[in-house]
Amino acid sequence: MKFNTVTRSYRQRIQHQTLALAATLTLALIVAVYAVGRGAYSLSPLQVFRALLGTAGERADVVVWNIRLPRIVASLVVGWGLSVSGLSIQSMLRNPLGSPSTLGISQGAAFGAAAAIVFAGAGIVSVTFFAFMGAMGATLIILLLAHLKRLSPEAIILSGVALSALFGSATILIQYMATDIQLASVVFWTFGDTARSSWREIGLLTVVVALTSIFFMTQRWDMNALDSGEEAARGLGVNVERLRLQGMAAAALIAALATAFHGVIAFVGLIAPHMARRLVGADHSLLIPFASVIGALLLLSADTAGRVLVGSGALPVGVLTSFLGGPVFLYLLVRGYR
Repeated sequence: MKFNTVTRSYRQRIQHQTLALAATLTLALIVAVYAVGRGAYSLSPLQVFRALLGTAGERADVVVWNIRLPRIVASLVVGWGLSVSGLSIQSMLRNPLGSPSTLGISQGAAFGAAAAIVFAGAGIVSVTFFAFMGAMGATLIILLLAHLKRLSPEAIILSGVALSALFGSATILIQYMATDIQLASVVFWTFGDTARSSWREIGLLTVVVALTSIFFMTQRWDMNALDSGEEAARGLGVNVERLRLQGMAAAALIAALATAFHGVIAFVGLIAPHMARRLVGADHSLLIPFASVIGALLLLSADTAGRVLVGSGALPVGVLTSFLGGPVFLYLLVRGYR
């Protein structure tokens, strides 16, 4: 009788959380539809519908298909990817402060992009390639330190902070040697912007994020076990070292591609997982999809707010996410010490 009561309670909880996930998805869809019609060139709902069908006229069709939709889809995919990346880093390291921006991955990408702009020309291919290599280089350093020196999760976070400072100083040195035009390009790139990618880049990032999310879903029970501690996870048959290595590499791949294509977008990977935990707890079978949807909604809302406030779309989304994430980061630090 008690078993049936527990089972019924669990099923009701799953139903409620599934409804909450559906509501969050619906809200993201509503924001996306609203974002299509808002900006420097406003469109009515009827014009948006006709533009999606390709019958609204040349100007409206160009605005929707070549400007608005790529930006909206990129915001959704990047927010989804950074949230999954941040969640996996926090789970693998068992540290609530883990994210691509706190491990130095984003700063490594910024250093690579700055080096490409100043020393290799400001071509899209070279900047993207160097940014990707910078992010993966930072990840490789973290993984090597963790593997060779057997660093604790706390020490890995501190290593990431040191790497962030190192890459930040190197980026400033490159800016010092740059010309005025190169300096403006470097600064603009580091702002973070979801409007700079093409459909091909968005498609590549979507495939990588989807495959990586599927990987983490297959590892959800091992990640649940790791939340109880390394010894408990090993007692349940989890290969902690292999899980941590694979998980960190997959998380870094998402962050590297997202940063290489769209610049530094900080704190989304830190905030969204904590918001998801507040809603559904620590079960990764629900936490992963919730964090994905919340991250996509957060970044899309920030990008839409920037376009509505400025009108021309000149306010980079990275600025808004930093304003939002900075206080949250400080709150987590204070709560952690308490």
